Amino acid sequence: MYTLTYESVATGKIIGSEMEELLQKARANNLREDITGCLIYYKGGFVQLLEGEKDKIVALYEKIKMDPRHNNVSLFSDDEISKRTFPNWGMAYYPIDENNTNKYEYEQFKRNLILLSDLIEPTNVTSKQFWKKIKTMISEPPII
Repeated sequence: MYTLTYESVATGKIIGSEMEELLQKARANNLREDITGCLIYYKGGFVQLLEGEKDKIVALYEKIKMDPRHNNVSLFSDDEISKRTFPNWGMAYYPIDENNTNKYEYEQFKRNLILLSDLIEPTNVTSKQFWKKIKTMISEPPII
């Protein structure tokens, strides 16, 4: 079992319907390939953790690097793992941007995400790096 975390910058503004379509396809493909993970989209950037068989994760990451919707794709951690951080999540996702987040929603989401990261108790460096990046990212106020 293998995991990696990367970040990237969206090439343009992604509207809700585009993201829903992207997620629908990703979830179907991930289910078929037994890939799990979590995707956060915030202020035009993505942070994603992927888990599964190494060859499938590496192939997916290479595909993401070639995807014209992503710029500056950067791997910041990868690991061999014994168990998944997101075993039941084909792809967790929560959009945080100026179009769908008021201050209350943002603060509630932030608290929930931090609570989730504490409950999960990451067991590998990549998962720890993912949560560290997410906590840093969400500490920046949204544009609302």
